[in-house]
Amino acid sequence: MTNLSDYVDLSQKSIWIAVGSIIFNPLFWNIVARQEYKNKVLTKLAFGKPYLGCYGLAFTIFSLGIVRDHLYQKALSEQPTLPALHYTEFKLLAAVCFAVGGILVVSSMWALGVTGTYLGDYFGILMDEKVESFPFNVTSNPMYYGSTLSFLATALWYESPAGLLLTVLVFVEYKIALLYEEPFTGEIYAKRERERAAGKGKQIEPKGSSTAVRSTRRSTGGSGSDEL
Repeated sequence: MTNLSDYVDLSQKSIWIAVGSIIFNPLFWNIVARQEYKNKVLTKLAFGKPYLGCYGLAFTIFSLGIVRDHLYQKALSEQPTLPALHYTEFKLLAAVCFAVGGILVVSSMWALGVTGTYLGDYFGILMDEKVESFPFNVTSNPMYYGSTLSFLATALWYESPAGLLLTVLVFVEYKIALLYEEPFTGEIYAKRERERAAGKGKQIEPKGSSTAVRSTRRSTGGSGSDEL
């Protein structure tokens, strides 16, 4: 009889390090972004320049993503493989998932720009119009879905059941993150509209989007008007 332990080796330290990295990243950017919104921590560290603070956070998030992906691949290389995933069809599926995932991630970043992708609205850098072009006309959360597809592609390529389980973890974590992010970001823009209506709109506003902003890379914030 086949046991789960035959295909997922939980004794390997690398898989737990990968799990920790996967869980850590969204927690990090959400906590830091909310501290920025409430206390302007990064803006103060950036000499009062919100754009500089946002670029610094963007670099940090991007770097953490590279580290996470490396740890994920290292973990899979030390895990057992599933012979059924060795067929050419699964290799082709992996290539398709990687290509589609990459297109979703890159095109969403292109559509939103650096500040739109990396939590600029928490710095007061709000977008004036909702982005409805590709890939937002396909899905409201292209960065999250694209990232999940990339994890799935890697798992299939490595023929790794452990990778498939970690991909499920990534998908569930992103879904949970959206429950917190989207309401928070939605309230940021609702507050902007209320202030505009009252003649108090003073935010920094480049071209771009509202709800679509957060939906790419990590999507939006989340809690409600009481926290704003």
